[in-house]
Formats: sequence, structure tokens, C-alpha cells
Amino acid sequence: MDFRQRTLRDDVGCTGIGLHSGEKVRLTIKPAPPDTGIKFIRKDLAGHPVINAHFDNVTDTNLSTTISNNGYKVSTIEHLMAAFFGLGIDNARVELDGPEVPAMDGSSAPFIFLLKSVGIKEQAVPKRFIIIKKTFKLQDGIRSVKISPSKELRISYVIDFHHPMLRNQKYELSFSGKDFVNEISKARTFGFLKDVKILRENGLAKGGSLDNAIVIDDFRIINEDGLRYKNEFVRHKILDFIGDIAILGSPVIGHFEVQKSGHFLNQFMLKKLMNEKKYWKMMTFQNPEECTQNSVRIPVFGSLDPVPA
Repeated sequence: MDFRQRTLRDDVGCTGIGLHSGEKVRLTIKPAPPDTGIKFIRKDLAGHPVINAHFDNVTDTNLSTTISNNGYKVSTIEHLMAAFFGLGIDNARVELDGPEVPAMDGSSAPFIFLLKSVGIKEQAVPKRFIIIKKTFKLQDGIRSVKISPSKELRISYVIDFHHPMLRNQKYELSFSGKDFVNEISKARTFGFLKDVKILRENGLAKGGSLDNAIVIDDFRIINEDGLRYKNEFVRHKILDFIGDIAILGSPVIGHFEVQKSGHFLNQFMLKKLMNEKKYWKMMTFQNPEECTQNSVRIPVFGSLDPVPA
């Protein structure tokens, strides 16, 4: 049971193109002390402004999650945040020389590779877990997010688009680091060919390509290599959801049942939930026995050892 906080063993970095900005960005991830959380630093701006990954700093949820501080912003953070969450990394400094996290291949897998290549360091301070005490539900028309008490973190997700390839896809994840890496992290973002022109006219998807997204026309997938999973679309929505809840800074122990949600509803749900303290409590555990006594199964986030590149 992985109840202690984690950071990286060493610095690691990459260069890529922002999905929406189309700008080349250099990203470097560095270790950070316990209780730091995830901090984004704009190295290209005077004074190197810091933006904490926190739900109060979310300022835009149009097609991605953007955080801001005093007018400085970093967008499309969700795939990197999901990688941190999946490997149990609580503390890190993310330095960028641009306004958007690189898209890489449209999934979390490249970030998982980077983080595992330098290894993960366990820290002496215990993680804080958010334990759901009472069922909470947020409804927005046909979209909804429901959270119920559970001994473990579970996510049940349903999507249903007006397209023959995306009708009524379902997936349920009993979270562990291994299952996240193997079953969720490789799932790529997706979009419709008919929307690409409109997005670009509105200053979005400038860096989008078949290298970092699944593109669908009226009947088929355009990407020559096809899908990584038969239900890659709903798996990617779970990836996005994990990236969004990661902004809480603490793993949640509860069962999320999600119907057709997106970044806006995800973030709105987090703010509503955290403002209603009757639905949850914060707990730490000093040893595995305390978890058992409290009937909680802490996620197994995975190995701490580096994986050779």
C-alpha cells in the first residue's frame, strides 16, 4: 500500500508541440519537497511566475483544462496531471517555456515513460486521502457525475456521441497504477474531422495532427494505424477525468459514476464537492494496518525503480 508522498528521483524533460497553440514547448519536470504539490512555472516570462495545480486556479475548460495565476496561464495540463496521479506523484515542479503542455501523442503514455525513466522517490510524509462519506451527485442535463462511498477508487464512465463508432461506450476502472498504465494511459484524445476547420478558425487545434489525436470522419477513423483499444474513446475520457480530479492534490477513495462529462462539469463538480465538507473527510495513514482498520484500500501506484529508456 502506497500511503507516503512521492516525487521524482531526478530532472527529466521533453520538447513537443501544444495541441491548441501549435507552439513548440520545452518542458522540464523536477523533484519537489513534501507538501509542495504540483507547480507549473512559466520560464519564458519575466519573474518565472508559478501557477499551482489547484481547482481554484482553473480558469478555462474549453476542450482542455487551463490554470492561471495573475493573468499567467498554462493550458492542456490534464494528460500530464493524469500521469502524475497514475504513478502516485504528489510533488513536482513543471517548468515550461510556453503557454501549453506539449501534446506528445495525445495520451499520457509519453509522460509515464519520462517519469519512469528517472524513477520515483518515496518521501517520509504521508499522503492525504479524500474519503467520500456520503453520496454526492451533480447533474447538467444529460451529463452527470455521481460519487459514492467505496473502499477503493473506482471510475465507471459512459459516453454516447451521435456517431456509429462512439455509441454507448462504457468502461469501469478499479484504480491501480498498473491498470492505469496498461489500460488507460495510452488512450489518445479524439476529434471529428468536420470540427477541425471550425476549431482552427477559433484559434484552437493549431498543433493537432494524426500524430497526436484520433480523427474521425462521418463513418471511419482516418488514422492509418487505427485504434489502440476497441473502446479507446471512453478510455481516453477516463484519462481526462483522472487528470482533472488530480488537481485536488489528494487521491480520492470513492466510486465515481460519470455520464458524458467533460472538463467543465468535472471541474465544476470538484469545486462543489470540496465546498460541501459533509460529503468527505481528509485522512492520512501511518502504516498499512491503519488502512485495514478504516476499511480503506489505498491504490497501489506502482514501482519506485527507474525503467531503462
